[in-house]
Amino acid sequence: MTVHEQASTDESAGLHAPALAVRRLPRSPRAAVLFLHGGRSDSRAPSRPWHLAAVRMKPFVRAVARATPDDDVLLAEVRYRVRGWNGGDADALRDARRALEELQRLAPDVPVVLVGHSMGGRAALRAAGAPQVHGVLALAPWCPEGEPVARLREKEVVVLHGDRDRVTDPRLSKAFVHRARAAGARAAFVDMVGGDHAMLRHAGDWHRTAVSTVLEMVPPAAGTTGVTGTTGATGVSGH
Repeated sequence: MTVHEQASTDESAGLHAPALAVRRLPRSPRAAVLFLHGGRSDSRAPSRPWHLAAVRMKPFVRAVARATPDDDVLLAEVRYRVRGWNGGDADALRDARRALEELQRLAPDVPVVLVGHSMGGRAALRAAGAPQVHGVLALAPWCPEGEPVARLREKEVVVLHGDRDRVTDPRLSKAFVHRARAAGARAAFVDMVGGDHAMLRHAGDWHRTAVSTVLEMVPPAAGTTGVTGTTGATGVSGH
C-alpha cells in the first residue's frame, strides 16, 4: 500500500469515528461550549491529542470549566481526522460540522458557543451558520482574504489576536471583523497587546479575556444576568 493509499484509508476510517469528544456532560445541559484547536494549512497526517496544537487549547478548556457551572454547561472538543485544512476539502470544517451534528443529537437545541484557535478559529467561524451556534470566540484565527462572513449574520463574534503574531495576521482578523459587522454580525476585535500566536506571552490575559467572553456569550440561566453575573467581556472593543 502506498503512503497516499494509507492516508486515504486512515481518513476514511476517521469519518466513522466520533468527531465530538465530550469533556463534561451535565444531566440537563442548558448550553454547550465546543473547543476547536489549531492545525496546519495542509496535512493528511492523523490528528493526535498530544500534538502541540491540541495541547495549546487545554488551558482554555480548564479555565472555562472552572468558571462555568458543572451542572448545566456541557464542555466538549472537536476531534479532527487529519491535521490540515487541505484547501477546498476544508477537513477541519467538515469535522466541526460533524461534531455539531453529534452534539445536537446528544443535547438537542442547546445553544452552543464555539471557541477556536488558529485553523480551529477559521473552522469555528465557518461552522457558525449552524442554527444552534449562539456565538464564536476566535483566538488568533486564520482569516484569509475573502473568507465568507454572510453566515455570521446576527451571531455574536469576538476575535482575540496578538499584535506579535507571526503565523496568522492580526490585520486580516481585524478586517474580517469589520466585514462581519457590515454583514450583520455582532462582532468585536480585541487587540492582545504583546500576544503571540501560541498565546504563551501574557497567557493569563488570554485566559481571563477568553473566559469573560465565553461567560458573556453563554445564555444566562433563568433569573440571572449571565453565567456568573458578568456584564461584558474584558477588553472587547468595536474597533
